Amino acid sequence: MIKTMNEQKAVKRAIDTVRILSAEAVERASSGHPGLPMGCADYAFTLWHKFLRHNPKEPNWFGRDRFILSAGHGSMLLYSLLHLFEYDVSMDDLKNFRQFGYKTAGHPEYGLTPGVEVTTGPLGTGFATGVGMAIAARQLAARMGEEDLFFRRIFLLSSDGCMMEGITHEAASLAGHNKLDNLICFYDDNHITIEGSTELAFSDDVGLRFEAYGWNVIKIDGHDSDEIEGALTTATAHRGSPTLIIGRTEIGRGSPGKAGDASAHGAPLGAEELAATKKALGFDPDESFVVDEEVRKLCSRRVRELQKTAAQLDKKLNDFLTRNPEKKQLLDRLQSKDVPEDILENLLESVPAEPKATRASGGAVMQKASALVPALTGGAADLAPSTKTIIDSEAGFSPENYAGRNLHFGVREFAMGACANGIALFGTGIPYVATFAVFSDFMKPALRLAAIQKAHVIFIYTHDSIFVGEDGPTHQPIEHMAMLRGLPGMTVIRPAESHEVAHAWAAALTLEGPVALFLTRQTVENIPERYLANIDLARGAYVLSDEPDFEAILIATGSEVMETFEAAKILISEGRKVRVVSMPSWELFEAQSEDYRESVLPSDCRRRVVVEAGTPFGWERYAGDEGLIIGIDHFGESGPYEILAEEYGFTAGAIAGRVRQYMDMG
Repeated sequence: MIKTMNEQKAVKRAIDTVRILSAEAVERASSGHPGLPMGCADYAFTLWHKFLRHNPKEPNWFGRDRFILSAGHGSMLLYSLLHLFEYDVSMDDLKNFRQFGYKTAGHPEYGLTPGVEVTTGPLGTGFATGVGMAIAARQLAARMGEEDLFFRRIFLLSSDGCMMEGITHEAASLAGHNKLDNLICFYDDNHITIEGSTELAFSDDVGLRFEAYGWNVIKIDGHDSDEIEGALTTATAHRGSPTLIIGRTEIGRGSPGKAGDASAHGAPLGAEELAATKKALGFDPDESFVVDEEVRKLCSRRVRELQKTAAQLDKKLNDFLTRNPEKKQLLDRLQSKDVPEDILENLLESVPAEPKATRASGGAVMQKASALVPALTGGAADLAPSTKTIIDSEAGFSPENYAGRNLHFGVREFAMGACANGIALFGTGIPYVATFAVFSDFMKPALRLAAIQKAHVIFIYTHDSIFVGEDGPTHQPIEHMAMLRGLPGMTVIRPAESHEVAHAWAAALTLEGPVALFLTRQTVENIPERYLANIDLARGAYVLSDEPDFEAILIATGSEVMETFEAAKILISEGRKVRVVSMPSWELFEAQSEDYRESVLPSDCRRRVVVEAGTPFGWERYAGDEGLIIGIDHFGESGPYEILAEEYGFTAGAIAGRVRQYMDMG
């Protein structure tokens, strides 16, 4: 607790400084959200000053706790704290809040601002990403076998909006089920949203809801320093479940005219009201962006204490690793996310000899990958038997065994995706998550955030086309690959058969950023042995087979590659000359040199045919103005996949017929 009256006074001044800096930055930007920072300043400063284990001089210090502002619109709260605690966030950055070229973006952005752990914008996603981090932290401690050294706490700050969003329900349920007692969330219960009082649309008893999820729930006055410290003391000592601290707060706290009002939520206070607020809190209305020396000294003392604590913990960790070289080797591999240089050669050894669905060959290859890459961990949205994504040699992650590398997410696709991002950003895992391709719709915000943050997550999407068959159009993806190809920074790979699957996994493990693998439900033939040496998936597209002086190029992906290959044989038997190109990844192909791309798709060959059982959208870039695209521009129907292939023209014979007609047109 606070020891002296002088320190108590300095802490109060520091809290009010957070309020004023936040309001000033929003005012200068003429844009932003002053209400949450002003309302949450008491809790947030107390957390950072008394409980959060971090090292401002080394923002990525391995031993740190994580703080995630899930309510990212209140970003000035975080930026003010980072500045006061001597992170590399200058007063100039605060003065230029939301301006181009500065570290103080409108919402916190991972990789831009030191001390920002997660990109938070869409409400609730920060909460769910934090659950993923808590999973990763618990898993790491269990695998290292020394909880005291590896216990990391994840602190979340969430808003009414976070509590309304469905992803928070999903993630909170998962966290409670897994008893993630290293997870502590503060709920800023200010009863205000943009439209007005939460009574307009939200009457949940959040405490009861979280108790039902299995959380420890504490209710406090969010402006009472003793209650805040007491709640955090209890929460950090609590074991057996995550903790939700519900803090009743006043939005815009300190503003004489706007405190408690929706007008403080998403707009500047206004020059007159800002001056009145400064006066009410004992600040000079004529001064801006000022931090008193007593506040600087208070925060500097805490920074020195944190540095000393970090040095002590580092020594304990180094002593432990010296005594346990096998643990040091494991930790090194987890932190570096080590993948053997000969990963492709090893994965190719696990390729099934007989034809398989690529989901099945993917499962076989993944077993080998998991043995070679200890950082690999993940699971499915209750679909692992179908997606083939269980690591057979590993246990399931659970409160009884946090070391398990198989994660059971339940039917919670959105939370699963966000959790995977959190696992990746925690820094000691390469997560994979799996579901049917059509359900990637549930995950779109998480996919986008993975791409924005360059998070190394492997998204596995099986049942990748209309050839899902009998489940019908609701389960048959049409536009989903196009959606993911449209995400900047996302690498989409749709392998043709088992050997390409091994190549795809090798790429997914070694590429930077997120990767989406699209895999089939139905069996596909393997590429004949004489053509295996041609496979060059890492380049995105390659020539599978070729005829001298070819007149047309046939481009295909996934399960359509071998049907197109067989169609080419029919055409060749008729005296036509064609080249067959397998193009599993647009993104990898576009990353190649112009010379290589020209060698695969020479510009002087304008007769091009694209074959993919999905929307034709986007394929114009490769088919060209004179090309033919054989795709699906409508939803499918329920029926056996063989019948659908016949009906929609994806058999070798049908493809050959379309190409023949196209070539005969001149």
